[in-house]
Amino acid sequence: MSVAPGRAVAPDLDAGAVREYLLGLQRRIVAGLEEIDGLPFRTDAWQRTEGGGGITRVIEDGNVFERGGVLFSHVHGARLPASASAHRPALAGRAFEAMGVSLVIHPRNPYVPTVHLNVRFFVAPAAGGCDPVWWFGGGMDLTPCYPFEKDIVRFHSVCRQALEPFGADLHPRFKKWCDDYFFLKHRNEPRGVGGIFFDDLDEPGFERSFALVRSVGDAFLEAYAPIVVRHRDEPWGERERDFQTYRRGRYVEFNLVHDRGTLFGLQSGGRTESILCSMPPLACWRYDWHPEPGSPEARLYEFLVPRDWV
Repeated sequence: MSVAPGRAVAPDLDAGAVREYLLGLQRRIVAGLEEIDGLPFRTDAWQRTEGGGGITRVIEDGNVFERGGVLFSHVHGARLPASASAHRPALAGRAFEAMGVSLVIHPRNPYVPTVHLNVRFFVAPAAGGCDPVWWFGGGMDLTPCYPFEKDIVRFHSVCRQALEPFGADLHPRFKKWCDDYFFLKHRNEPRGVGGIFFDDLDEPGFERSFALVRSVGDAFLEAYAPIVVRHRDEPWGERERDFQTYRRGRYVEFNLVHDRGTLFGLQSGGRTESILCSMPPLACWRYDWHPEPGSPEARLYEFLVPRDWV
């Protein structure tokens, strides 16, 4: 299968190299997750009428993963969506090109955490005498229902290791950015236990920014796969399932209310089935529910407080 590569953006920005890395990253992550689950991901290639397209890799009702999507997209258009220009008003109305890999994995076992990864590259090509504007963004974060401190420390440690070659100041900055971004303002509650997040990355120049993004993308399986393997066979029952679906409701709220990536995808005419495959297959809401004090469910909320894990 193939997806049209789109247009060149500028001679000093190697969008082709970014694209090839992202396609390879999608393949490697899917292969790693298939090895854990034992069942294959479904593959859909799609084209976007306004320009570009993508490859969607999805697993549903797997042995380990109840739903998971690992998505590659590369789209371009004549007019930037409002969600992308809101924090850069000078770019409103400019042509754009955007590519990335994003994933959300919802495990079946409530003791295995949900995880999210995104790495992306954005360009507004030169126009009307203005130079190209470009940046990278991305990150990964962990969302457990029944947290284990060992898992959280491991996840944050791998994130820190991925950033260390690029400056000791980056991990504290990107960790705080993640804590601030993945926060449900209407609930006054973090979505999970964090990780790293960054956007508008261009200051180190194209080559170093691209290298940082590669380091983050390449660290994903190392950060997450051992956690899945450690807990996928934990026994669980109706109580754990009920709490899992309740917490998944928070995940849905964040993606639909706050997430810039979801808004960009929908506003840019992306493929709705692909964008919304990040949603869990089952979720629930309860009116003014609170866990019983001292219960395993109440313990989660002790972890939903930003802290230095490593």
